[in-house]
Amino acid sequence: MSVYTNEIELLEAIRSQNGESWSAINPEHAARMRTQNKFKTGLDIAKYTAAIMRQDMANYDADSSQYTQSLGCWHGFIGQQKMISIKKHFNSTDRRYLYLSGWMVAALRSEFGPLPDQSMHEKTSVSSLIEELYTFLRQADAREMGGIFREIDKAREAGDQVLEQKLQNEIDNHQTHIVPIIADIDAGFGNAEATYLLAKKMIEAGACCIQIENQVSDEKQCGHQDGKVTVPHEDFLAKIRAVRYAFLELGVDDGVIVARTDSLGAGLTKQIAVTNTPGDLGDQYNSFLDCEEVSVADMKNGDVVLNRDGKLLRPKRLASNLFQFKPGTGEDRCVLDSITSLQNGADLLWIETEKPHIGQIGGMINRIREVVPNAKLVYNNSPSFNWTLNFREQVFDAWVEEGKDVTGYERADLMSAIYDATELAKEADEKIRTFQADAAKEAGIFHHLITLPTYHTAALSTDNLAKEYFGDQGMLGYVENVQRKEIRQGIACVKHQNMAGSDMGDDHKEYFAGDAALKAAGDDNTMNQFG
Repeated sequence: MSVYTNEIELLEAIRSQNGESWSAINPEHAARMRTQNKFKTGLDIAKYTAAIMRQDMANYDADSSQYTQSLGCWHGFIGQQKMISIKKHFNSTDRRYLYLSGWMVAALRSEFGPLPDQSMHEKTSVSSLIEELYTFLRQADAREMGGIFREIDKAREAGDQVLEQKLQNEIDNHQTHIVPIIADIDAGFGNAEATYLLAKKMIEAGACCIQIENQVSDEKQCGHQDGKVTVPHEDFLAKIRAVRYAFLELGVDDGVIVARTDSLGAGLTKQIAVTNTPGDLGDQYNSFLDCEEVSVADMKNGDVVLNRDGKLLRPKRLASNLFQFKPGTGEDRCVLDSITSLQNGADLLWIETEKPHIGQIGGMINRIREVVPNAKLVYNNSPSFNWTLNFREQVFDAWVEEGKDVTGYERADLMSAIYDATELAKEADEKIRTFQADAAKEAGIFHHLITLPTYHTAALSTDNLAKEYFGDQGMLGYVENVQRKEIRQGIACVKHQNMAGSDMGDDHKEYFAGDAALKAAGDDNTMNQFG
């Protein structure tokens, strides 16, 4: 007996137990509604997706070609369409996640209007977006299964039992659109208690994985901008523990924590770490401070000094009351941040870099793995990088080192379109194409994501449509470049009424009102023009 058939029988028994007053309830209709709503709560989703992510991490440890990927999204519809497309093109959502970007929440979801990535947006908008994403993904499940149920009804009407059984098997083995979301909690939006409270909201909404960074909450900057300020390790570890407690309290025992370090590009700190003994974690943090040796006589009013090995050291303090790190210490600080985070409850690392360079990333992960052998990275394949220019420069420099002739190229102008068809550009593009697989193998990257792809695709597609529609092409600008492509490529959203739930609504009207139902999917529905 199929799972679907068994569900119908269970509901038939429930109906019978409730007597004549339930006689109008159709057990199969109720079974369909149950089947279309597999996940009842966000915690159901968090537990389900955490198990997926943990298995993916184990698979990657065994075989680095089994890395995972995601794209950032700022609306439930965007996330839904990604997963529908992935299922359409690859027949599986395996190893494909969604990323929730704090940057895009700030830029696109705040009631204040567009904001920079500085944790000024409403923190509950993060958990609200997680809930919205999973609402749309659950609707994608319901819509897809609803289509199969309607096909089952047609097969029955035609007396085709073989087809009916095949369709029931599709329901029994349906692969959900629900996938893990890596959710950005920024720097925690306050102290450790504030981090814990927001983490709970995010987990209750469905998050199985929370990413937190080591910047100061009230000085937080985008990882690819200047002015970043980090906190001492003990402050950051308290927030990692706060997130772990939130997972455990809610019963998501295998929830995943990504510890992000911005130290590579962060030259400032707001605090001097507490240290009790030479060489402890606080002392190691302070050892990176840019200091000058002073005597008591050299000290000025309000000076802060450190005692190290009997010497008085005065950290360089800016007018902003921030302290400065020694130049060139970023990589060493990233390595220490990463090791410390993994030793204190984090599961994955995120090292924010200024360029996509496998050698740089791999060098740091190799040092980390000397202490934590199974260290793994989540890596931001960021639109903040000029990928074309970076990789053309990398190829150019490699050619120079190899003694290859580069006289036909001007390094300072490699972004120019005049180089697009050249051997150098083709080699650079091939390195971009294989970057994720190469970095997974050589630099310990378990998960590759693009933080802001749909921010850029929305702007690009809108620019193209506006240019055509408001220009000479008029309506053809939409038809040729949008609708016709949707039809040719089999984009489900071309039937936008169906995508928004019109057919599911008709199903429910029929369940609730029977023959009296006023349904939208009749002969006069213009969606029928799309077959």
